[in-house]
Amino acid sequence: MASAADGDVGEALEQMRGLWPGVEDLSLNKLATSLGASEQALRLIISIFLGHQFYHSLLCVVLQFLILRLMGRTITAILTTLCFQMAYLLAGYYYTATGDYDIKWTMPHCVLTLKLIGLCIDYYDGGKDRDSLTSEQQKYAIRGVPSLLEVAGFSYFYGAFLVGPQFSMNHYMKLVQGQLTDVPGNIPDSTIAALKRLSLGLVYLVGYTLLSPHITEDYLLTQDYDHRPFWFRCMYMLVWGKFVLYKYVTCWLVTEGVCILSGLGFNGFEENGNAKWDACANMKVWLFETTPRFTGTIASFNINTNAWVARYIFKRLKFLGNKELSQGLSLLFLALWHGLHSGYLICFQMEFLIVIVEKQATSLIQESPTLSSLASITALQPFYYLVQQTIHWLFMGYSMTAFCLFTWDKWLKVYRSIYFLGHVFFLSLLFILPYIHKAMVPRKEKLKKRE
Repeated sequence: MASAADGDVGEALEQMRGLWPGVEDLSLNKLATSLGASEQALRLIISIFLGHQFYHSLLCVVLQFLILRLMGRTITAILTTLCFQMAYLLAGYYYTATGDYDIKWTMPHCVLTLKLIGLCIDYYDGGKDRDSLTSEQQKYAIRGVPSLLEVAGFSYFYGAFLVGPQFSMNHYMKLVQGQLTDVPGNIPDSTIAALKRLSLGLVYLVGYTLLSPHITEDYLLTQDYDHRPFWFRCMYMLVWGKFVLYKYVTCWLVTEGVCILSGLGFNGFEENGNAKWDACANMKVWLFETTPRFTGTIASFNINTNAWVARYIFKRLKFLGNKELSQGLSLLFLALWHGLHSGYLICFQMEFLIVIVEKQATSLIQESPTLSSLASITALQPFYYLVQQTIHWLFMGYSMTAFCLFTWDKWLKVYRSIYFLGHVFFLSLLFILPYIHKAMVPRKEKLKKRE
């Protein structure tokens, strides 16, 4: 389905013809090529600043301000916000989505949606007694009444409008009030820290640019891939699964640099007196590159969005009394927030399954004397690490296949080519590990765990 942004850009070029006679020879694709950008990315920027699609975000921001003012600090306000903002986003996905990666107004709007939902919940918490709130809720609770200018500034902050990161209204107001600085009374001395993140982002950008023509998800759909040996198909998926995340790493590192430079990234001081600039960090690069665990990758990747979901969805579902159910519903929310394609649901379903199995395996190794002794052999640590990393990135690639191919006909074709290896492997472990645990963990260890 074609984006309305094409019409916006076309109208803008039409208006320019009288001022620039040669503009009729300029297509959006040619302009993007000359700038070294993709056509989709250029369309997004132009449509935001020239096109009428700006009204999508403006409408949601103004209506959110009215909800805060008219409904106040009530559950009704939260439910209205959640339903309206998510419905508006999902409607946007429905009317603009194609079978490919879409860079349209919905991309920054999904970031805005979380901001506005979090704003409403924090405003609600601000009306409750402090003693009834957790320490985390006390930190984010909004005690005052935000003005329309403050809500708009929070929503459209230039360092995070397009791709995040998420941050709270209270944190933004500290920036406005000049509190987020390592030099009280002056602008932050954050240039070096910002340049470090920018430079790291550019390293990932160069790597992605050089390798992207050779490692693509499109190859997964080719006949050549299907005819390759099974081991090759798995190894390609492993390498691609790690590499495909670099484009996200690049964006988040660059935007983190912007946030640091503005002061929004200020996070107090270390014990030695050095300033910390990780308040808006969306990546833990070293952990991302070295962890052999799926939970380690989750903890290192898209940190602020994961923290948002934990704070406003997972922990708010505590009343269900079931941690797994709360986790499953949180991941379902994340899948819908990403879009309506079936691939998102499959990806987050795999994450849910993998995390459960990884916890089972970790518990088994820690509680079984035999396995614990084997795992502690120093000489075998490099071998264990290699095996863990292979399993880790193979099935990260397996999960990302559905995420990046979007539609069922595409990801199903690839999964068939490797015999649904990820589902078979983890579903088998899900049912087998409890029996192994029962056989290998002594009764006294189980009693200790219960106590």
